[in-house]
Amino acid sequence: MTFLIGTYTSLIGDPSDKDQLRPQLTPQQVEQNALTYARQAYKILDADKTIIRYNAEWLAKLNFADLIRLASNFTIQQFLTRENFKLRWEQGDAVYLHETFYALMQGYDAYAMRSDVQVGGTDQLFNIVTAARKLMTFMGEKPNIAVIMGILPGTDGEVRMSKSLGNHIPILAPPEDMYGKVMSVPDKAMRDYFRLVTRWSTTEIAELESGLAAGRLHPRDVKMKLAREIVDIFHGAEAAERAEKDFVRVFQQHDLPGDIPDYTLQPGETVLDVLVTGGLAPTRSEGRRLVSQGGVRLEGEVLSDPNQLFPRPGVLQAGKRRFLKVR
Repeated sequence: MTFLIGTYTSLIGDPSDKDQLRPQLTPQQVEQNALTYARQAYKILDADKTIIRYNAEWLAKLNFADLIRLASNFTIQQFLTRENFKLRWEQGDAVYLHETFYALMQGYDAYAMRSDVQVGGTDQLFNIVTAARKLMTFMGEKPNIAVIMGILPGTDGEVRMSKSLGNHIPILAPPEDMYGKVMSVPDKAMRDYFRLVTRWSTTEIAELESGLAAGRLHPRDVKMKLAREIVDIFHGAEAAERAEKDFVRVFQQHDLPGDIPDYTLQPGETVLDVLVTGGLAPTRSEGRRLVSQGGVRLEGEVLSDPNQLFPRPGVLQAGKRRFLKVR
């Protein structure tokens, strides 16, 4: 199996499921993002049977004549009839020419790797089925087979899971955080998670769905079963059991976790400094967002200024599941 990291397509940003222009990333941002992709992939893929490749390997070598030759296989109408572009066009919003390059680049990826099969979500239907198969045929290769999957909604239960939208569950999230985030998913989205994330058979899923519909099963209990299954997949059964016990203690028994990490406060540190350095927020911008949304508490008191000096020692809470004992 080949796991492709789009170090070159990320410079454009995939517009397939977007109803607005997606910001372009700098080469430095792309490189930083790529560093974590392999670690995430190996949570699912067998490292000994997986080849990691980067599409800058071949896309960076294409010249303008190559791009014209590839683009000659498509019409403007094909792009303007795509739902996301069509919506923006009808609303009078700009549709930039460079956004149409993404499908060409992804299609060329399939040709460059001589792909037999490509797996993607329904938002990738045009890129995989139309662009990739057309370009592979044009370049004299046997067209690939497309395996198209459903789209997993995020923790809001409304739109696709996306880090940029803040509704994602990181693959590398700690067990307790992963469990808690699954428990925050709306009941209506559970069926998508049954089918797209778990190892459950169609028979098991049908039994859960019928139990929910008939009222024999409580949605909370089913969601706990779901959360335990997902954490088990990524962290193992023991971690899943610990995460569930932690969730019950904190959210059902209203107690604090038993293994809160310690943090030694340094002179002059602000609330934001402690959030980031203590690991409660991955970035300073995320830390500011948490504070602005009222999601940061010290011993139960909401902290509203990320730039204030850290007030005093105590248990710092960020969101619903992250704690730090500041000394």
